[in-house]
Amino acid sequence: MKRWIRCLAAVLCLKWIVFGTAFADAENKGSLSLLAINVRKADCLLLRSGSSAYLVDTGSKDSVDRVLAVLEEEGIRHLDGIILTHTHADHTGGLKQLLASDLEVDTLYAPKWSDKEEGKHPIDKALKKNPQREGIGIVRLSSGDSLPLDGGSLEVLGPLEESDVENCNSLVLLASAGGGTMLLTGDMEIPEENSLLSARLIPKVDVIKIGNHGEGDATGPALIRACEPKAAVISTNTEDEKDTPDKRVIRLLQQWNVAVYQTQDTENGVLVTIENGEISVTDK
Repeated sequence: MKRWIRCLAAVLCLKWIVFGTAFADAENKGSLSLLAINVRKADCLLLRSGSSAYLVDTGSKDSVDRVLAVLEEEGIRHLDGIILTHTHADHTGGLKQLLASDLEVDTLYAPKWSDKEEGKHPIDKALKKNPQREGIGIVRLSSGDSLPLDGGSLEVLGPLEESDVENCNSLVLLASAGGGTMLLTGDMEIPEENSLLSARLIPKVDVIKIGNHGEGDATGPALIRACEPKAAVISTNTEDEKDTPDKRVIRLLQQWNVAVYQTQDTENGVLVTIENGEISVTDK
């Protein structure tokens, strides 16, 4: 099955592209990087700025070996935190094994709201299997919170309220550094998008991690119109889920001249870096 063209990068047959951001004169200098690891139809993002390193979601339990190998290749032995955007297994399945590894982790973060009963949350289950991590910090996040990020800022935009749809309990994060911004959306679907848009919490950004693996129930026109990204990353695998990425989502991004990168088109993942107000994208 022929995959959708990855906008600018694929059209030009490039594996590396650089273009300016709208925030070249922002206070944040340094650099900001996002490595979307290829964990098939799952999510695992390595976010770095200065000395800070966070893992946003952990992929599935079947992808842990890939995640650990990539982290080792990137020289990551310590994480400031592991952030679970919501409780679905394709975002949390690797947590148990990651905590069983030699990886140093300061804090575990998760949304204030979830569809799991007390004691059944992926964090609770992972710590039960890893009693050696008993003293690790656990922080529940909601809109308005922030996390420490060396050389920049990491803000929690959503969720604003609890939802019966677990995807719409996803943490939505705004990372700023290197003179640019990245919007990380978890599996946020259109109802949560509309909630944040109504509250005027969605700013213009340079890079967006497309919500819910590019499925059609996320990434509405209003979201892209509001944030006007230059580059979009989709973490998915068409063999695992044939309707991802959805044709409507790809057409929408093409209409807004957004360069689209898919983890499934790489061996280890897509690396997006913002430094001195310029965005560079490479395949890992």
